[in-house]
Amino acid sequence: MISNHNFRSPPSGFALTRRAFLARYAGSLGSLALAQLAADARDPLVPKAPHFPAKAKAVICLFQHGGPSQMDLFDPKPELTKQHGKAHPDKLEVHFHTQTGKLLASPFKFGRHGKSGMELSELLPHTASIVDDITLVRSMATDSVDHEAALRVIHSGKIFPGRPAWGSWALYGLGTERRELPAYVVLSDPGGLPVDGTHNWSSGYLPAVYQGTPFRASGSPVAHLETPRDLSPAAQRNQLELLGELNASHLQRHPGNAELEARLSNFELAAKMQTAVPDVLDLSKETAETRRLYGLDNPKSAEYGKRCLLARRLVERGVRFVQIFLQGQPWDTHSNNAGNLRNLCAMTDQPSAGLIHDLKRRGLLDSTIVMWTGEFGRLPISQGLDGRDHNRHAFSLWLAGGGFKKGYVHGATDDFGYKSVDKVVRVADLHATLLRALGLDHTRLTFPHEGRDDSLTDVAVTNAKVVPDLFA
Repeated sequence: MISNHNFRSPPSGFALTRRAFLARYAGSLGSLALAQLAADARDPLVPKAPHFPAKAKAVICLFQHGGPSQMDLFDPKPELTKQHGKAHPDKLEVHFHTQTGKLLASPFKFGRHGKSGMELSELLPHTASIVDDITLVRSMATDSVDHEAALRVIHSGKIFPGRPAWGSWALYGLGTERRELPAYVVLSDPGGLPVDGTHNWSSGYLPAVYQGTPFRASGSPVAHLETPRDLSPAAQRNQLELLGELNASHLQRHPGNAELEARLSNFELAAKMQTAVPDVLDLSKETAETRRLYGLDNPKSAEYGKRCLLARRLVERGVRFVQIFLQGQPWDTHSNNAGNLRNLCAMTDQPSAGLIHDLKRRGLLDSTIVMWTGEFGRLPISQGLDGRDHNRHAFSLWLAGGGFKKGYVHGATDDFGYKSVDKVVRVADLHATLLRALGLDHTRLTFPHEGRDDSLTDVAVTNAKVVPDLFA
């Protein structure tokens, strides 16, 4: 933590000799000096009171990279079926102009489910079992048809890179209540990173302590965290204590150094994680029934199900924000739209629904926001023979828990599903609403950046507004 070039001189009475080090520290197994720093009021992750009474205290975001097709999953369009094969009557915004086709009906049947009668595609039989616990928003709209730009919008509010993810804003506003686990955990796909990589969970211009911490669901959970096999626990404790006191001494001589404080906080967290993380990731005590609920007995859904189960375990232990990402952009169905959707739904549908059932029966759903979403939707016309192109004017997502209205469908798109036309929810409005569910006022949650107080919603530019109809 403290390199040779910035450790200039020891404090008074502190002789930096090998003999003095051994005499002072060799037999000491006391608590880390950094533990005191964690309780200091300057700690950036100290728990903070929300602006309002909060409906939720934690978030699980099931992010579906690539843009799920709304008219094949959540938004039935009889007129699209009737007009299949004909030209769209209006001019559309198309990403790949040379492959523009005719109106493409969904090959999947829709049915009504639950007491609410919510309509869903046959591809989502497990989501159908939770319709009375979710809010389905069919009228989303965003600002870009480019993957990277649209990802930045839904994660950080604008198309520009370098801005904090909304999970980072949540931590900045609320802090954390657990010191041995990261407050913001990312369960990334074991196959690789999503499009735009670590930018999806970056803290941007907020302090680095607010960024997401990637976990692996198998093997070594966090890179560079394992203790060397030839290092005994006693020796490790001695090393940590020594390094902790050195860092604390350095901080005393450089008070008010926010970057150093964040580094010390991260160091303390890493030490605690070495015992806490393996426990969280140990699924051996989960019942066979719970494992089946998440689809762990099905090779198709097992991997995604494991990460959904881990998300529940993390929230159960006080983690504030958990995101699950897929590799690349699998929902980007430019060709073989129907076949790809069958495969993706077989992988994600049961685990996603199982998460809601499990949170509900454990009494955790009301205090947890669960959001299933991609960055944009798809077009109602074909791309090439059997694909769908990007669409920023309409997409669907669902929310559960956190005070959101149960069994409710919000908004609507036009007859073909191309554009949101009723009760439109822009991404900035979604962010304002999500922060409100966490007890945060999006107009007051600001941070000084480039000479102005910036925010997730940047209301002066976006005119973002909370959508009260989404709450119960």
